[in-house]
Amino acid sequence: MFDTVLVANRGEIAVRVIRTLRALGVRSVAVFSDADADARHVREADTAVRLGPAPAAESYLSAERLLAAAAASGAQAVHPGYGFLAENAAFAAACADAGLSFIGPPAAAIDLMGDKIRAKETVRKAGVPVVPGSSGSGLTDAQLIDAAREIGTPVLLKPSAGGGGKGMRLVRDADLLGDEIAAARREARASFGDDTLLVERWVDRPRHIEIQVLADAHGNVVHLGERECSLQRRHQKIIEEAPSVLLDEATRAAMGAAAVEAARSCGYVGAGTVEFIVPGDDPASYYFMEMNTRLQVEHPVTELITGLDLVEWQLRVASGEPLPFAQDDITLTGHAVEARLCAEDPSRGFLPSGGTVLSLHEPSGDGVRTDSGLSEGTEVGSLYDPMLSKVIAYGPDRATALRKLRGALAETVTLGVPTNAGFLRRLLAHPAVVAGELDTGLVEREAEGLVDPDVPAEVYMAAALVRAVGSFPNPAPSRSWGSAPDPAPQTPEGLDRWRDPFSVPNGWRLGGEAAWTVHHLRVPGHDPVVVRTRLSPDGEVEVDLGGSGGLPPVSGRGGLGEASAQRTTLHLDGRTHTFHRTGTWLGRDGDAWDVRDHDPVEAALSGAAHAGVDALTAPMPGTVTVVKVAPGDEVTAGQSLLVVEAMKMEHVISAPHAGTVTELDVTPGTTVAMDQVLAVVTPAEEDAS
Repeated sequence: MFDTVLVANRGEIAVRVIRTLRALGVRSVAVFSDADADARHVREADTAVRLGPAPAAESYLSAERLLAAAAASGAQAVHPGYGFLAENAAFAAACADAGLSFIGPPAAAIDLMGDKIRAKETVRKAGVPVVPGSSGSGLTDAQLIDAAREIGTPVLLKPSAGGGGKGMRLVRDADLLGDEIAAARREARASFGDDTLLVERWVDRPRHIEIQVLADAHGNVVHLGERECSLQRRHQKIIEEAPSVLLDEATRAAMGAAAVEAARSCGYVGAGTVEFIVPGDDPASYYFMEMNTRLQVEHPVTELITGLDLVEWQLRVASGEPLPFAQDDITLTGHAVEARLCAEDPSRGFLPSGGTVLSLHEPSGDGVRTDSGLSEGTEVGSLYDPMLSKVIAYGPDRATALRKLRGALAETVTLGVPTNAGFLRRLLAHPAVVAGELDTGLVEREAEGLVDPDVPAEVYMAAALVRAVGSFPNPAPSRSWGSAPDPAPQTPEGLDRWRDPFSVPNGWRLGGEAAWTVHHLRVPGHDPVVVRTRLSPDGEVEVDLGGSGGLPPVSGRGGLGEASAQRTTLHLDGRTHTFHRTGTWLGRDGDAWDVRDHDPVEAALSGAAHAGVDALTAPMPGTVTVVKVAPGDEVTAGQSLLVVEAMKMEHVISAPHAGTVTELDVTPGTTVAMDQVLAVVTPAEEDAS
């Protein structure tokens, strides 16, 4: 076994690998970019080495800097995790040239299976069935279009390099092939540095089932059963489970044998995954899609049903140990389900989110496991993958595992960063999911019904309560409204409030009944809501939920002044709600205060809005990668104008109507914040008038 291993990754997978290294008594070396200097994986490793600036190209994707870090730390081996350089044959070869053990397959196997075109040809010769599609590599756009038309739509465009759904495009309309090929090439080039594409027949309502394999350097290869990965959105897995309810023992054995042959055909060593597409109505008909030459994100479900630590066996195999078990020794016990927690906002079309983790609670306990790279204070930006953590549940049967996972997601709190936890809970309770009637299109078909657009009333009331408690004197009055708070708090600020309760904007007044304090709360995408709070004579806070829209005058005495915009973030059942305070106290009319609606975002755009133009804003923090227009250009409704990329995802900004581009505030490479104005389009009707 190695003495020191460098983990060439970040986030939850780096923390996961470090956990096994610690259990084995192996010294761990973390690496980090400037954005991750205080990240959890850095703190949990035995030592850490800075790679460079925040962009991945200058840090986690720099083979030269990773090798220098390995040399400086005295590492004997490199674990690549998944993503970044995990499936980069040149990096694996460079590690070998530097005298380092690459904890993964040989560079030749990575190179072969990393090229989906060559991989299909190789496994076909080994007797493994493959999906019908184009042949040959380096096809031009025209050749891809010809192949797609010959196969017949719908077809799937796929990058030959990489995986994870990046750059994949399902095309049902042949007339859109040109645009979709261009977009797929851009994503593939950005994600993998290679824009080579292939085209495959689309199997309608398929299931995605993969087989985990493990091979040593002595010719032994076994499979560890299958994982059902059919619950996907935008071709990316979001829920995985093991075993699959679709397969009987005969089909499981046949697919496992095919996966073993696929691994043997490329001289595989280490942990890998062979992915199959399976017609839901005919599970005996399965087709090889690709082989992932690395540890998979969903490996924990296999670990839970086999009792094997896959990271440990990666290390043992890489250090030259033979597998001590044969295929007949592998048993599958119980059921495990994993959910991927991602920084995205389902209520805003699953756009990537970001922010600071203000408060964190991750579930654990009997049958519940969380693999995470988060900690309180973590800054979630747009530079890296949006997956934050994985919540996994295990039980003696599928129903128990699903129930435990739903409960665990309800406990998961990441205040400050919107996630998909609430969406995943509802998905796990969907009748088709509970029944095991899955396919890769189920999530897309049901997504609208699984997104809860409403903010529960109790959340609004809790938000007002949080603000109210923060504005009351500390502690609350204990005798009567005619008395000052008692005893005096032991802080300068609190002491001043105790001495002068008239200066505290909480509705407290000398004699008589307390006045209500109005909280005007708005969640982006929702109408504003009014909630009133006041402190009762017995020290309890009363909360009253008002209606939406305009605010009534509020009776009160004393000067509240002008309240600046504030944010309050709350969690309920796996969902985070962020409130923007938009009520502004403008002035006094007799004994009443006039409270008017004020939206900072709307105010920023008011000049454009009043001028009769439409401002196009960034739907997420990210980087502008493509600008297709210039000021003065005439555009049509729905025309693609710009592309914003965040967390390896592209979002197209389209014209809301026909008109003229009158402002363009960005260029390719511009970093933008959420809601930042990108361009302005004057409606055609305005031009005509």
